[in-house]
Amino acid sequence: MAIRTPLGTIGKGRRGISLLGWTLRGAAAGAAGTTVLNVVTYLDMAVRGRPASSTPETTVEKLAQTAHLTIPGDGVKRASRVEGLGALTGLVAGVGVGGLLGLARASGFRAGTLLTTLTVLVSTNGPMTVLGVTDPRTWSAVDWISDLVPHLAYAAVVTTTMDALDR
Repeated sequence: MAIRTPLGTIGKGRRGISLLGWTLRGAAAGAAGTTVLNVVTYLDMAVRGRPASSTPETTVEKLAQTAHLTIPGDGVKRASRVEGLGALTGLVAGVGVGGLLGLARASGFRAGTLLTTLTVLVSTNGPMTVLGVTDPRTWSAVDWISDLVPHLAYAAVVTTTMDALDR
């Protein structure tokens, strides 16, 4: 039997789905959530006329520097690689968080939208903060809303998808 708590629901689902099965379902939910996060972000850019964030590229540069790796190429080729790697980090984070939520679901824990939002915010902004790419303490209210709304959309889609897969 499932027990509802403020952080989510604990208990087994009605289906006998394996650990790998839940991980894959979570990854698929994460991919769907990442798609919605990107749509909400691009709509915000189109409506407000704001530029894309440079934090993914800066994160890739800092990670490469920290790991003592060189991103090959000069000029446009190197910049294109950094931009592509920056976009991939977001996709990997979104699918990865979904996969981890699938693992949690396999153990009987069901994270709600709020906890999923907090998890994805920490998992994406945490590393960038540690690397010195951003400092959320200096963000304006508009900055926070611009970051929170797409992550909330991600969490709503991931949670809804996971719940649908557990019927």
